Amino acid sequence: MERDMPVILSDEDACVDAVLERVGRNIVLGLPLGLGKPVRIANALYRRAQTDSSIQLRIVTAISMLAPRGQSSLESRFLGPFVQRLYGDIPELEYARGVVDGTLPGNVQVSEFFFKAGSFLNHSKQQQSYVCTNYTHAVRDLLAQGVNVLAQMVAPSADMRRVSTSCNPDLTLDLVPVFHERAAAGEPVMLIGETNRQLPYLGHDAELPIASFDVVLDRQKTEYPLFPVPQMAISPADHAIGFYASALLRDGGTLQVGIGSLGAALVHSTILRHQNNDAWRAVYDSLQVAERNPVAIDAGGVGPFEQGLYGCSEMMVDGFGHLMKAGVLKRKVYDHAGLQALVNDGKVGPRVTLGCLDALRGAELIDSPLRARDVQWLTRYGIFHDEVVFKGGRLVVRDQTLEPDLDDPDARQRLEQLALGGELKGGLVMHGGFYLGPGDFYQQLRELTSEERNSICMTSVNYINHLYDHRFGNQQLKAAQRKDSRFINSAMMYTLEGEAISDGLEDGRVVSGVGGQYNFVAMAHEIPGARSILTLRSTRHAGGKVVSNIVFSYGHCTIPRHLRDIVITEYGIADLRSKSDQQVYLELIRIADSRFQAGLLKQAKKAGKVDAGFQMPESWLRNTPESLQAALRVPGEDGLFPAFPFGCDFTEEELTLGKALKTLKATTGSARGKISVLLGALRVSTEAGELLPLLQRMGLDSPATLSDKLNQRLLILALNMIGLTSAKGKL
Repeated sequence: MERDMPVILSDEDACVDAVLERVGRNIVLGLPLGLGKPVRIANALYRRAQTDSSIQLRIVTAISMLAPRGQSSLESRFLGPFVQRLYGDIPELEYARGVVDGTLPGNVQVSEFFFKAGSFLNHSKQQQSYVCTNYTHAVRDLLAQGVNVLAQMVAPSADMRRVSTSCNPDLTLDLVPVFHERAAAGEPVMLIGETNRQLPYLGHDAELPIASFDVVLDRQKTEYPLFPVPQMAISPADHAIGFYASALLRDGGTLQVGIGSLGAALVHSTILRHQNNDAWRAVYDSLQVAERNPVAIDAGGVGPFEQGLYGCSEMMVDGFGHLMKAGVLKRKVYDHAGLQALVNDGKVGPRVTLGCLDALRGAELIDSPLRARDVQWLTRYGIFHDEVVFKGGRLVVRDQTLEPDLDDPDARQRLEQLALGGELKGGLVMHGGFYLGPGDFYQQLRELTSEERNSICMTSVNYINHLYDHRFGNQQLKAAQRKDSRFINSAMMYTLEGEAISDGLEDGRVVSGVGGQYNFVAMAHEIPGARSILTLRSTRHAGGKVVSNIVFSYGHCTIPRHLRDIVITEYGIADLRSKSDQQVYLELIRIADSRFQAGLLKQAKKAGKVDAGFQMPESWLRNTPESLQAALRVPGEDGLFPAFPFGCDFTEEELTLGKALKTLKATTGSARGKISVLLGALRVSTEAGELLPLLQRMGLDSPATLSDKLNQRLLILALNMIGLTSAKGKL
């Protein structure tokens, strides 16, 4: 049944009136994860609930983004101009601010199934309202929560007949048909779209008729920029982890990767491997990747990417754009399992030849003589060009008639001359479920050529994150497309028995959420040739101390031990698949920081998991930050591993100030550190000298109050800590 065109409104309050009329005063509002939230509509519904206590509003979503705010006076001074520059024209999600500030009215509740990492660790209300779910179960659980209004930001077509769900088809594509069924059954539900022409228009699965929605808010004059997530600095440890991961990628394979500096480090090293292979190999040799990590030989590669990679990732991070631009993301996949299998085997494409027809016939995908449906299918994939027509049992090309018999030599010659296309059509280099990233990533998506845009398919997360049949493709197709998959995700900690801790703490507090990590890890054990790769830094700072992220045991896990596979720290690659417990324990101790190896080994021996007589080889004991930095240096190749290889939203002054404030925060992580810093601040010289521009940027060049004078001293001390003084003025 064809749906009526939606009501197009230019006022968000009128949208709220329409919701109340259709749904009533008990509203369970489903909003997309991250970027796709319709801010105008969400704010209007929230304001109406604020002023009308008879409305019960529950918002069910994930990752409600807010511009950052400082946790101290110095951080606030630092972030103020930066936030205004990046977020000043973007309206704030008012319910999200209400959550953070603790000002939600009693008739409003917000439940999320994934937090921005660490944002609600000490927020009891959000911890209590958290809904724990796999990403692939989110549609089911949203419906179980009683969602009756679904609202999303969309990109409209020029004629307003179609819209693109663009950044968030992930759950919407599976929720929309359910909402249509419920509406047809007489249930009071509503689908709302909010147009934003700054949202890149992406087609394929992400494109829907505008009639899919009941109401569309369209007010072009007040459309706002997309919420950016700035690039994070990549540390030497991150770069080493990314480098090891790049050595595990197989040319012609599949890549999934997550957000953050570890993912960016992988992308950088992958591009380095492709574009500057000599330098990449020099680092490979310096780190002794092959000698110390045999899995890199078995599962990876060392050459440039001639066939390229195909991206299949719940999140299309900006790194995929960089990989496309660098010529790495170029392996095309097709939406037919039989064709894809032939492509994988090199029997078909990318250039079309007469041998392609023979291979297709041998796989029983076409017949001879060719039939009308064969010709239609061959034309769809570019094996025949568009001018080939099946008519009266023959092929007609312009004014010439061809016999469709593949066994006739003359017919074959004429087919080759007149009917064959140039290259396969309809190939995709990327399937993504949602995207979120820096502002220049959104601009890059807006500026894609039509060919580049058509090679990207934003789609359902249930198509991407597991192998089960879906209306967009079955298990056979997915497995064929995802050849040599490398599913690369990050963890916070890892236990010696092979459990990953990625989403929460052992006291039950949620750091982020399970998301899709479990699905990708499990899928890696199901697809032949696939591997799950979990990355983590070997240490972290906690309470003013350095602690190990590889631990003997922990009271919570995200990924259970029976799904252990490959783990990477900055000190190497641990191959855990199919290994005995003793081998697993030792593999993980081998890639731990040397400051903690002896203690971990002692615990393992005490538990009887490692032979009491085992002694660590001397080569294991070199896992130090100093040796790592030395191994990453290549003579004659300066700047191979920059902190911001893909650009930076911070100015040079802000980078210096950020480093100083981060150092100050780490130093004051303990009571002793706080006292030491306070005493140091009281003794520090307040002579500005060449520090003046930095003090001016922070508004502390002429402090008037006692508080500001103390902040000035703290800032100067922090700058001294990173090697800046009024005399030197430089790092």
